[in-house]
Amino acid sequence: MAWLEYLIPLIFLFPLAATAVIVVGLRNLHDARVSSPFDAHPLREPGQSLRDRLDRAFAGLFLNGALGPIVIMTPLVYGMGRMLFSDEPEWVEWTLYGALSTLLVLIFCFRLIRDFQRIRRLKLGLACELAVGQELERLIRPESHPYVIFHDVPAEGDTLDHVAITPHGVFAVETWARSPTVRPSGEEDNRVTVEHARLRFPGWIERRPLRDTRRAARWLAEWLEQELGQPVPVQGVLALPGWQIEHPEAADDLLVVSGDALAERLPERRLDALDDATREAVIAAIHRRAPH
Repeated sequence: MAWLEYLIPLIFLFPLAATAVIVVGLRNLHDARVSSPFDAHPLREPGQSLRDRLDRAFAGLFLNGALGPIVIMTPLVYGMGRMLFSDEPEWVEWTLYGALSTLLVLIFCFRLIRDFQRIRRLKLGLACELAVGQELERLIRPESHPYVIFHDVPAEGDTLDHVAITPHGVFAVETWARSPTVRPSGEEDNRVTVEHARLRFPGWIERRPLRDTRRAARWLAEWLEQELGQPVPVQGVLALPGWQIEHPEAADDLLVVSGDALAERLPERRLDALDDATREAVIAAIHRRAPH
């Protein structure tokens, strides 16, 4: 029966299949997420959403790096089995096995390159969020300054990087990570010009950071008004760590900063006075949504 010549070589693939099952089972071995021993809520740190995405990116890198060689060898191993059971050489068929393996090599190389670039972007974003978070932590002085900071607050379809509550308003702080460009002389150009609806970086223009920060502030204001039954002064803050901000007053409804000295700048922003009862209600509402 000719079909046995194609079925019997599958026996040689069983060790590869078993190894692939083990690799897939181990892909989530490294999971840095932990839960509180008191109420089982996930413990959140600055940049927690990026930490989770970074864990998934490393899991994908592990999967592609470990599963790739197994998948690439599958056509070759099957072809070697066919050679043992075929009566005469099938050069066209074996050429197809070699071409398929070559194609799989290219696919997994591109996937590994994509994973490496993704991890590098996520690590840059996490470093910027941690830097801004550490700067915001300087606001917390329970004895003399009634400031409260929340990190990674779940929103509608997204996550607010930081929420700072002060006696004079609530601030939705969004962090965006961008690498400075390098001039032909070798010096870094880290100047960004703020306009009302866009940011002019050296060599490119972006609208999304301002748009997303406005959307975050708008959502937070609407949600707090719904929770408290009264309007709460909210302003968006866009942090661009490592950049020199030019014309920050162009976005009059937002505060665009580089991130350093943020702990000194937020107390100076006086949106509207919050009485103690309102401030405590805001803190309680956000704490229910994003328990520490």
